[in-house]
Amino acid sequence: MGTGRRTWAGVLTVLVTGILLAGCTGTTITPQADGAKPVLPAGHQDAEHHDAAHHDAEHAAQSPPPSAQLATAGYRHSGGVVASGGSKAPYNYAPSVLELGGTYRMWWCSQLPGTPRPGDQILYATAPSANGPFVAPNRTPGEEVFGNSPSGFDSLHTCDPSVIEVGGVYYLYYTGTAHSVGNNNSIGLATSTDGVHWTRANRGVAIVSQSGDVRRPNGYGVGQPSALYLNGYFYLMFTDTSGAAATQDGSGQFVLRSPDPAFGRDVESLGQTGFMAVPGTADARTRSIAAATTSDWMWVDALRAFAIATDGSAGTTITFWNADFTYQPYQPVVIGGAQREGPGLVRTADGHAVVSATNPCGQVPVDLVRATGESAGPNGLTHFGVDVDGLHACQQRATALTLLDGFAIPAPDRTVDIVVGDKLVEVERRSVALTLAAGMLTTAPAAVASLPVAAHLKAGAAAVTAPGKPLGITLDDGKLWAIGGPAVAKLNSSPVATITDQEWNAYPRGTDLSDLRP
Repeated sequence: MGTGRRTWAGVLTVLVTGILLAGCTGTTITPQADGAKPVLPAGHQDAEHHDAAHHDAEHAAQSPPPSAQLATAGYRHSGGVVASGGSKAPYNYAPSVLELGGTYRMWWCSQLPGTPRPGDQILYATAPSANGPFVAPNRTPGEEVFGNSPSGFDSLHTCDPSVIEVGGVYYLYYTGTAHSVGNNNSIGLATSTDGVHWTRANRGVAIVSQSGDVRRPNGYGVGQPSALYLNGYFYLMFTDTSGAAATQDGSGQFVLRSPDPAFGRDVESLGQTGFMAVPGTADARTRSIAAATTSDWMWVDALRAFAIATDGSAGTTITFWNADFTYQPYQPVVIGGAQREGPGLVRTADGHAVVSATNPCGQVPVDLVRATGESAGPNGLTHFGVDVDGLHACQQRATALTLLDGFAIPAPDRTVDIVVGDKLVEVERRSVALTLAAGMLTTAPAAVASLPVAAHLKAGAAAVTAPGKPLGITLDDGKLWAIGGPAVAKLNSSPVATITDQEWNAYPRGTDLSDLRP
């Protein structure tokens, strides 16, 4: 938090990297050397997700299988800074990056010159690619969208944003403190409907406080959160220098989960035997999943695993845990290159890995932004990435349905099918299918080719609209399927009729086909 926090994290960089790389071998990705491409062992290709609440005890009693070597390809680097608060901003770090419909939205920690109050603020900007340039809505390099409160736990610093979007609501988890040197931190939460205008949640009170298990010289407290949403739970990974399982200098990553985004009820903490119910978010921290300070994470559907990004002297190390944190199914991957602090993985709205638009079953793009100090701007933010390659992730039906939702596949009768949930929608015109779909596969994986057809979108099918409603098209199942704007109706030669709200609301609803693209 502020200068003190960044200095402490920098001192730990060499220590953290040594711990990670000494514990297991992996693949280091640099501009000169992409990883090898071995075929993954069958036991690792399509491991199904097991809910931790039912299987922790069973897995804890078994010897974990060996970690598999991941194949990698396509190292990439922006070649310089993609975002900053401007040349006079003293620092930029701890980015949180979402890829939403082809737009990259980023929130990060900085301090704009001329701000009438001290402390860190959270900036925001967008770009058409991870290579930037990121530009704020006010056309500056970065616009402040969240800062310290007049009073309370975060009255001096607000930093380390982690943003996800669930059910149309954006959730901003952040570190806050009123301490002049950045100690005694806590984690707060703010919400938004657009990711720009934020309202403090939980009446402005911190949602996670330090446990106080151990009194250490490092008085940082709890902070640097990273959130994701999986199977009905909000997962939160964070630092707590007072946690029992933290190292002597306070590094460590702890995990809470709850169905409540504010972690006010049904909270579970990851311990030595798995997730267990705890009375609150300041309960004892008995297990750390990474000896690190600043980290980010995501759930990778194709690997059925959590991926945790941590910076060190070699670059950013990506380590993996299975769903219930009983073993590490894959060896680490290290994305090399310049770094200073704070990796931010490029993720989907709910904190999952981005699905490849061209090879969703065989490849996972792993992209991140981290502070490097390259080119213009102190601690400017730079993009790095690599592809995890050579997978066979769609062999099992559950994984295939997750990865291929919204993708088009060729149908036997020269039409095109779109995977929508656990069914198919047959589209007569290929141009219409390609406009709606997230991507098009050349062959249909067996796991989805046999899905039942829910409805047919025939050329010329009637389309309707109502004031304030999206354009919908009637399929042969009698339901109204939203298609967004008039472009799809025109491609499909569909006549458009204007109806009343009452008539619109009387239609049974199909899936929103305009929302298939990521």
